[in-house]
Amino acid sequence: MTDFAARRRMMVDTQVRPSDVTKFPIIDAMLKVAREAFVPNAQREAAYADQMVPLGGGRYMLEPRTLAKILDWLSIGLEDSVLDIGSGYGYSAAVAAHMAQFVVAVESDEAMAQEAQEILSEVSADNAIVHNGPLAEGAEEHGPYDVIMIQGGVEEVPQALLDQLKDGGRIACIFMDNNLGTVRVGYSNAGQITWRFAFNAGAPVLEGFEKRRSFAL
Repeated sequence: MTDFAARRRMMVDTQVRPSDVTKFPIIDAMLKVAREAFVPNAQREAAYADQMVPLGGGRYMLEPRTLAKILDWLSIGLEDSVLDIGSGYGYSAAVAAHMAQFVVAVESDEAMAQEAQEILSEVSADNAIVHNGPLAEGAEEHGPYDVIMIQGGVEEVPQALLDQLKDGGRIACIFMDNNLGTVRVGYSNAGQITWRFAFNAGAPVLEGFEKRRSFAL
């Protein structure tokens, strides 16, 4: 029988800490949340690998290192409200729920969203809810939010999503330029977003976050 708790400790010790992520709330959450519970059964053995885990439908769970570094940059606090876009089966939402006041996870796949809510309830992430709808639309009815994080690549961020960020809030995105990806953190001030480079990482671009193409005749 697989000792997932041991794998969880190894993930933190060999992937998270060496990436200069040392904040106790992040380490504690990633040690407590059972990553294997948030992936399809066929992927449970790969849940703690240093790679993205396929969830089906072209969707992926980010590598532990990438998620941990994003959380490190966002510095989520106990008073913060978090919007988690493309949460899949809810792992990132469950981790953030250990640090935040509440988390709204947005998932466009209805079956995935329903299962995510069930898993979050099973792991007692009672301050996390799942909103089923288009990822690019967010969940305006529960906002605005102190923090927005996106669990996949983007070419551009829809204004409708940026409008759900509180003044003084922050957003983290993996911006993709072909196969090159960079994580940037945006800080909202008086309706304007100032982006800052954080680190290099990549992920498939999520539906609704593609750059609008202009066609010339």
